[in-house]
Amino acid sequence: MINPATSVVISAIMVGVDEVEVVVAHHECATLRVGDVFLKIDADQTRTDVEVEAMAMAPIPTPEVLWRKPPVLALAALPGTALGRLGEPSTASSAAWAAAGAAARMLHDAPLPPWPGRSPDEIASHLDGECEWLVTNGVLPADLVTRNRRVAEAALRPWTPVFTHGDLQISHVFVDGDEITGVIDWTEAARGDALYDLATLTLGHEEHLGDVVAGYGTDVDLDVIRAWWSLRSLLAVRWLVEHGFDPSSPGCEVDVLRSRL
Repeated sequence: MINPATSVVISAIMVGVDEVEVVVAHHECATLRVGDVFLKIDADQTRTDVEVEAMAMAPIPTPEVLWRKPPVLALAALPGTALGRLGEPSTASSAAWAAAGAAARMLHDAPLPPWPGRSPDEIASHLDGECEWLVTNGVLPADLVTRNRRVAEAALRPWTPVFTHGDLQISHVFVDGDEITGVIDWTEAARGDALYDLATLTLGHEEHLGDVVAGYGTDVDLDVIRAWWSLRSLLAVRWLVEHGFDPSSPGCEVDVLRSRL
């Protein structure tokens, strides 16, 4: 529930605005669009701390922080449109996808953030727990989970940590024509595996993997990227179900898992 202080802040910014768009909302956080301003309301201020610091450190375009009054963070809207949406065909050009790859490379070459990310062992333990839940609760067939868990193993190897966005899905990358205008939603930024960002960016859009890698500008292990597709999808299903989203929608996480077979 939004507290009275937050209501006052929102009411103030809504003066003269005809429409409020709920971008995303669940029991942990919500994002509203009010004119040219995005209001992110998060019960966990640690996530907001990470987002603000990560955007300040990132060497690529990010939204301007207009003000912060916990639990609300106000960000200026980025120009352009999202690179695409999971489960929908992307209308962005190959050059735009390549530009996204180049932006990822610029981020990965930047100095590391001061806070750590998760280790391969931590991710493996989390993955095992999620796979057990998926099978025990009959959410996914056991053979689908088991075979994707085996594919995911290739991602769980030692890596050299880089500055990762941590949730570089295509709806978080904004483009205008062939140019990147900014990247949003930095709450998961941390030290991590560069190929995880590339996998997140291309999840469900394998046809653009070549464009992204070309823009990234260096050789990458495509098998590891594919392993991250399986791993990320396995980890996402329970969260999506528990937060009112449908991972079995066409082109989304369950279809990604099936395509790995």
